[in-house]
Amino acid sequence: MTRIGIILGSTRPGRNGEAVARWVLEIAKQRTDAEYELIDLLDYQLPHLDEAYPPSMGQYSQPHTKRWAETIASYDGFVIVTPEYNHSTSGALKNAIDFLYAEWNNKAVGFVSYGSVGGARAVEHLRLISGELQMADVRSQVALSLFTDFENFSTFKPGPFQQDALTTTLDQVVAWSGALAPLRKA
Repeated sequence: MTRIGIILGSTRPGRNGEAVARWVLEIAKQRTDAEYELIDLLDYQLPHLDEAYPPSMGQYSQPHTKRWAETIASYDGFVIVTPEYNHSTSGALKNAIDFLYAEWNNKAVGFVSYGSVGGARAVEHLRLISGELQMADVRSQVALSLFTDFENFSTFKPGPFQQDALTTTLDQVVAWSGALAPLRKA
């Protein structure tokens, strides 16, 4: 069965992303088209990129990199939950992405973002990064506003239409993950 990892892309204390990622997982787990699991960057404690060779060489020397690589390699696609900090994604997420290369290749990715303008600019950057990693980013995304989908900018209360956007995003990630399967086996 197709395996989709939901990556929680914030490690900040008091992060809004945890409630968002759990919402994504709760809705995804009601589906029968794939297996969904949460991947919390806090569980990996990745330092700033500390590998001597570029990730494209696949010569990982650090135990934390090898563990991260095994995790990412085990999935067929991803939904990345990202905050928007300074018109981009979090440094922790960018660092985690930069540790690897082949493990990301030929996999689908969708985005659930949050911020003052729904995290749209963070997703724009992640789409560019995804292309470099040979990932297929799906068109649909969930853009959560700190003004309308959070109470007092901290308590997550998504508007009802956000679930429809998430359903479409998950549909596309699962479909593209399946379509890319032959490339991952080549």
